[in-house]
Amino acid sequence: MILHKGETLFRQGEYGPLFHLKSGMLKIVRVHEDGSQFIVNIIVPGETIPHHSLISQSPYNGSAVALVTCEVDVLPEAAWYEALEQDAERCREVALQLQNKLRMMQQRIDQLTEVTPAKKLQKLESWFQHYIAPDTLTEVLTQDEIGQLIGLRRETINRLLRAQSKP
Repeated sequence: MILHKGETLFRQGEYGPLFHLKSGMLKIVRVHEDGSQFIVNIIVPGETIPHHSLISQSPYNGSAVALVTCEVDVLPEAAWYEALEQDAERCREVALQLQNKLRMMQQRIDQLTEVTPAKKLQKLESWFQHYIAPDTLTEVLTQDEIGQLIGLRRETINRLLRAQSKP
């Protein structure tokens, strides 16, 4: 299946299949009771989501939205869980995927612990370029979303981006 930028793959609170992202990039957003949204995760090619349902089914914890054009495979949940029960190698693959996601989250934590806001933004931009080049970070995320990912206010992100664009 092909998703275009801004299209939703699944919505928070729904139940459904798992998905394997073949290409592109997704954001996972949580919608709060007041309607506000907060970006909580970035999904990159090779990941099967939702992570919290890789071993047992539960409702989607957030909504998955395409940041760029994505190619996604649908993995029906009954077949997925049956295969896990019968194939130890499949379980190992799931464990390795979760390990890789933990490492990615550690990188995000490292970005958050940078001393200066400019360094935080620089690290995030560098990480994103690995997946979205030739697009730029600001072409796929809003300033508010960038701030959510690195723990800064939108106004700070705006100031940093303006400073970067000055010769």
